[in-house]
Amino acid sequence: MRFGQIRRRRAATTALACAALVGATLAGAAPARAEPYGPGDAPAVQVAPGVEYRSFTVEASHGPAQAHLVTVDLRDPRTSLDLLHPGAVAARGTISSMANSADAVAAVNGDFFNISETQHPGVEATGASVGPAVADGRQLKAAVPDGQRFGPALPPGTHTPHVFGVGLDRRARLDRLDLHGSVTTEHERLPLGGLNQYALPVGSVGAFTSDWGAVSRLRSVCGTDTDRAAPCSTDTHEVTVRAGRVVATADTPGAGPVGPHETVLVGRESGAQQLRKLAVGDPVDVRHRLVAEDSLVPFRFAVGGYPVLRDGQPLEGLDPLTSAVRSAVGSSDGGQRLHLLALDGSLEYRTGLTIAEVAALMRELGARDAFSLDGGGSSTLASREPGAPTVTVRNHPSGGVERPVPNGIGVFVRG
Repeated sequence: MRFGQIRRRRAATTALACAALVGATLAGAAPARAEPYGPGDAPAVQVAPGVEYRSFTVEASHGPAQAHLVTVDLRDPRTSLDLLHPGAVAARGTISSMANSADAVAAVNGDFFNISETQHPGVEATGASVGPAVADGRQLKAAVPDGQRFGPALPPGTHTPHVFGVGLDRRARLDRLDLHGSVTTEHERLPLGGLNQYALPVGSVGAFTSDWGAVSRLRSVCGTDTDRAAPCSTDTHEVTVRAGRVVATADTPGAGPVGPHETVLVGRESGAQQLRKLAVGDPVDVRHRLVAEDSLVPFRFAVGGYPVLRDGQPLEGLDPLTSAVRSAVGSSDGGQRLHLLALDGSLEYRTGLTIAEVAALMRELGARDAFSLDGGGSSTLASREPGAPTVTVRNHPSGGVERPVPNGIGVFVRG
């Protein structure tokens, strides 16, 4: 399908629509006014060197949608992208606050996340993201099992370890980041099944580091690889390792911050049985790294979600029926031009786009590869006004206020 047709609207209609959006205005922010431009003729505002913002209307199957777009030219050596996060994997912050704290000039929300735990009474939702996360070259976490993810069903052939990111070569790419790790004791070597994840595979051992935060680790042993709502495991064990030695053990996963030189190992089922063999003072060596499937170039940043467009072609099996407010990111020009997209969640435009329409729109905007990010109330795009010291939320989040999220994509400009 094509979205190039321009939706012209009378000034009076636009004024009425904008008036209806007043109730969704965010405190401390001034969302941009919806303009009746199509993708092909929306005027661009230069946010900073190599960074532009525009807004336009899309005629979609369920009604009009308003899109907000930031484009970034990585051929300009002053520009860069990185993962925004609130300082811990198990934590959340608003996109505008994280962008301003990091001195970003623009940002969009990131991965889907563990937003609630209604199926497990007494278990705290962690706020941690579903997929892998890499920030400033630091590998923060790995992906939960497919059956433990939050968000819409994955398209065929996609999985939770899929990421979008930018490598140290300053080129964006789609890839997959899988966890390679081990726990070595005096008597055996165990595979590592998780790194700072809110859900561990059944029968595995997972590692939690200081990057996790202070939230309880109990959620990691709830559900199964195929059923997020399954009961929490009753066969669990936890071991704390400091400087290569066991310093504490417990029968259930605990809470509180992990020390900078500590690793907490959490086991469930057969993984718990292996950890019970360890006693205080035993030597333990824990190793872990995220390995890319398609490239040897390390990621500077990477965020989870799922691919919708690869090499200019939509993935097979994308949902053409379910429409929603969505966010996405794409790349073109050999990964040197980035497209950060978020739809408006105001009442006039809340029908949004289907995921198949998102792929088609990203292709029309010039993207060769595109990646779906969290949507609904999480969809947020912010950028600075020219010369302004802080960002402004450009879209209207569908909840009326910014939703705290675990991460986002930040755009940075030196000087």
